[in-house]
Amino acid sequence: MKNINQLINKDKKDLNYKLKLAFDEAKKNDDVKEVINMVNMPEEELIKHTSFFEEAAKEYKNCKRCPGLAACKNSINGFCYLPVVNNDKLSFSYVSCKYKNAYLKENKYLSNVLSINVPKEIREAKIKCIYTDDKNRAETIKWILNYIKEYRNGSVNKGLFLHGNFGCGKTYLLAAMFNELAKEGVKCVIVYWPEYLRELKSSFQSNNSNEFKEKFNDVKYAKLLLIDDLGAEGVTTWSRDEILGTILQYRMQENLPTFITSNFNLKELEEHLSITASNRSEKVKAVRIIERIKQLTTDMTMVSKNNRN
Repeated sequence: MKNINQLINKDKKDLNYKLKLAFDEAKKNDDVKEVINMVNMPEEELIKHTSFFEEAAKEYKNCKRCPGLAACKNSINGFCYLPVVNNDKLSFSYVSCKYKNAYLKENKYLSNVLSINVPKEIREAKIKCIYTDDKNRAETIKWILNYIKEYRNGSVNKGLFLHGNFGCGKTYLLAAMFNELAKEGVKCVIVYWPEYLRELKSSFQSNNSNEFKEKFNDVKYAKLLLIDDLGAEGVTTWSRDEILGTILQYRMQENLPTFITSNFNLKELEEHLSITASNRSEKVKAVRIIERIKQLTTDMTMVSKNNRN
């Protein structure tokens, strides 16, 4: 009867032989061989990870032919599954590619901007990408560029109540301004008002006081605040008086720059906020909101072509 140790040793030899065969077969693929050559370790360690090398080689091959992030074919956009050696131990991890690294470097300032329910186009708005062909936008663009200049020089002036037709680029222009200032470390908040109210109400009704307080304070105390699409929400006395009114009152007292976009002018917004036109007390409360907006902002109209068509 064979000794148990002899049987164990035989099994180990058989396993190592099979691993070596699989490893040598995998190395016939140039991409696999290239990835294996990235690692400076003994072969007896490498052969334990053949299937991982093969998986990494597929993504590495994609990377070699990739023209940019938009064309990335890997499982995680901008990352490649590659071998990594730490403390003489081999593992495999997702490593950011050169395009992702360049993107992160270029957009590092975005960490200074808290965007709440805002689409990617707005989150990544840039001053250099603003089109200037439409003369109807010239006054607004001039105002924004001047505000950036004055803010950099230490002047904290009133914000802007920018109203106009749907899709004319109001939000993009102001978001581009916020992103420009964020490059210099200015903390900003951009909030899509209708969806923000829905989320705030949900956290309030679920008795999640911590979540509600955090969401509310992020907006209330923002160094620079953009309330986007005011007037598109379904108005309630709670959203108007307890939320919007409280935020605007605090920001007015503390002289915090506040920007607002709307499809309504101030008169139309007042009617919208009145809820019930025949109720005098509702009318008075709406007027109070409008007065706070006037204290906080410069009123400007921008009517241009609808770029969302």
